[in-house]
Amino acid sequence: MRIGNSIAEAKKHLDLNGIVAIPTETVYGLAACALNDEAILKVFKAKNRPHFDPLIVHVANGTEAKKYAEIPTKLQPLANELWPGPLTLLLIKKPMISDLVTAGSDFVALRVPKHALTQTLLSQLNYPLVAPSANPFGYVSPTTAQHVAKNLTSVDYILDGGACEHGIESTIIGLEQNQIFVYRLGSTSLEEIERICNEPVQLKIQNNSNPKAPGMLDKHYSPKCRLSIYKPEKDAADRTGKALIWYGEDAPIGYENVYFLSKEKSLDEAAKNLFAILRDLDENQWSKAEINLVPNQGIGRAINDRIKRACVI
Repeated sequence: MRIGNSIAEAKKHLDLNGIVAIPTETVYGLAACALNDEAILKVFKAKNRPHFDPLIVHVANGTEAKKYAEIPTKLQPLANELWPGPLTLLLIKKPMISDLVTAGSDFVALRVPKHALTQTLLSQLNYPLVAPSANPFGYVSPTTAQHVAKNLTSVDYILDGGACEHGIESTIIGLEQNQIFVYRLGSTSLEEIERICNEPVQLKIQNNSNPKAPGMLDKHYSPKCRLSIYKPEKDAADRTGKALIWYGEDAPIGYENVYFLSKEKSLDEAAKNLFAILRDLDENQWSKAEINLVPNQGIGRAINDRIKRACVI
């Protein structure tokens, strides 16, 4: 496995139906040709991902997206304003998209990533890419090339684009009976979606048996460390031997170590830091840790969603 910034080398492996880790503005994805079942199966195998969990297809632009799915008139303003960017649309697929990609569903998740390296790579390919997060299934998503290298050994090449800008996956949107639904909270806020669409949206973000979109499982994005949500009423003695992940500056005392999501209470900074801190818990072999929730507004909803899915149930 090599790490580098060569688009030509990444393309070479993808053209040969290999798998390549690619940077996006959200997290690193494990990419393969979306039109070749052999390549797609390599992604499932490398991640140990169950085939019932569908994949997101990445394309260079909105024009390319229309080759693989129809974009309803009601969702077109979102594509116009937010692509490229951290928004995924769940759309009725065209026949060239394999059922392996969609877990047998008639709907395919499509997005246009914003990262410059991956934009250039996609523009040089004559096929789209599946690219779920480049990590073992259920584990914390990677936000650097080094995170990928530590967890996946069967990747042909890692395209290093530096640390991801947002650190939280894309928001997934779709239509049901002409009503806009959010299937995964992400880096595009509900407020932004409602502003563009000029109507309220509904949440449908959990489904353990037959998820319609990625990221809907109750337990996901989880470190090996036993993580739980901070409760101020608990006895201080319970803090012994634990790490704390804290949003804000005035962290409670008694913990062995404190990681700060954002001392300045910046939700954008907290989103960017969350997955890296969860990985650091495991790197430093913490067995138990606690984390406080952030304000449940804007991207804070997506941060809290990831926190709750990472915590013990």
